[in-house]
Amino acid sequence: MDFRVVVDPQFGATYADQLAVARAAEDLGFSAFFRSDHYLAPGVAGLPGPTDSWVTLGALARETTRIRLGTMVTSITFRYPGPLAITVAQVDEMSTGRIELGIGAGWLEDEHRAYGIPFPTLGERFDRLAEQLGILTGLWSTPVGETFDYRGSYYTLADSPALPKPLQRPHPPIIVGGMGAKRTPALAAQFASEFNLPGLAQPDAAAAQLQRVAEAVAAAGRPAESMVYSAVFALCIGRDDKEVARRADPVRRLIPGVTDISPLVGTPGQVVDRCGALSELGIQRVYAWLLDMGDLEQLELFATSVMPHLR
Repeated sequence: MDFRVVVDPQFGATYADQLAVARAAEDLGFSAFFRSDHYLAPGVAGLPGPTDSWVTLGALARETTRIRLGTMVTSITFRYPGPLAITVAQVDEMSTGRIELGIGAGWLEDEHRAYGIPFPTLGERFDRLAEQLGILTGLWSTPVGETFDYRGSYYTLADSPALPKPLQRPHPPIIVGGMGAKRTPALAAQFASEFNLPGLAQPDAAAAQLQRVAEAVAAAGRPAESMVYSAVFALCIGRDDKEVARRADPVRRLIPGVTDISPLVGTPGQVVDRCGALSELGIQRVYAWLLDMGDLEQLELFATSVMPHLR
């Protein structure tokens, strides 16, 4: 099983805080550092304020050497697809080919209102997501010296030089996730190399969604092994129950209920057993969701007492 770290800096973190987590994750043997793409945390001041995901990843690309970097997930409402293609390609080059793009339709209306960003209906956001995925992959896959054209309901590109190209060819891995029963599996099967289950997904619903995605992959004519299945789980690990409870309290205050369903909550032995069950469900990659970014000791405990038993 592959283990990664994901953080939510909108709850309150500077760039330096994120760099500390990314470097710790790299040193401890996690395969990737991911961050959310949000400008607001509901009900929380989030001081000193939000940081931009792609500005952060560009900086981290130059301050790390091995660990892969990405978003969970970039919101299509925040950026036009053409400039996003340029941004991702540039950061991929800056990182020597370590970038991955998690991308989604966006969901938090309050942050759009707070920063003057239009927030279309859910149906339109999914339509825009489909168009953006087509444009991103089209721009990156267009041979050098040729141009790319696209005409959709929301975006039109004409005579684009489709530059720059990302270092990874044909393009960085794309991650699509969520619990939508129809369009989400179809988009994942068409464009993604990884499908991700969100951190609040209930076990029965998660199993059903994984099956829907597998069926969509088969219907698209893809080999079953061409899709990686992953999940995000809140991390609250401790050497004993008292330490687990101490770490879980602030997390529950941020996101009520998130620790109740996470297999990464408990002592090392408990977490190892639960992660073993995840493999049986079909989960190949786990994102340890570190909501307390100041608790790097927790990452070390997970890396030394859980990860060696599951690789």
